[in-house]
Amino acid sequence: MPVKIRLQRKGRKQRPFYQIVVADSRAPRDGKFIEKLGTYNPMTKPATIEIDREKAFDWLQKGAQPTDTARAILRFKGVYYRKHLMRGVKKGAMTQEEADAKYKEWVDAKEAKITARFEEAAAEKAAWLAKVSGVAPAPPVVEEEAPAVDAEAATEAASEEE
Repeated sequence: MPVKIRLQRKGRKQRPFYQIVVADSRAPRDGKFIEKLGTYNPMTKPATIEIDREKAFDWLQKGAQPTDTARAILRFKGVYYRKHLMRGVKKGAMTQEEADAKYKEWVDAKEAKITARFEEAAAEKAAWLAKVSGVAPAPPVVEEEAPAVDAEAATEAASEEE
């Protein structure tokens, strides 16, 4: 039974949302699947990808073939980099600890880049909203006669003391 890692479309018309699944290659696109690996939302800016890297790596090791889009997502999230490092461990080019350290360092750097992109997109959105909504003029400040009231209160307090 050939197994594929592919996207399963969800969401409504013009608003796609995808699940990344492992499915039999003969099953329909939105039909039965073996296991859900994560989600992909292309409608956010930047696109939101949540995936279980461990499960995806295990399925790649078992021989599951990803589609082109799924391969791009797995490469972006570092699953293929881990596969590359494990091939080096198997050949004896490095130890398991070195490979794990390299992978952890790469993932941390990648997550920092993604977080920076999200913050940049949020700042752009805030700037755009400020531009669209405009800045309302400040309302006129009505000055109350607070000092006069204080003077009257002071004279009343003084008269009560007498």
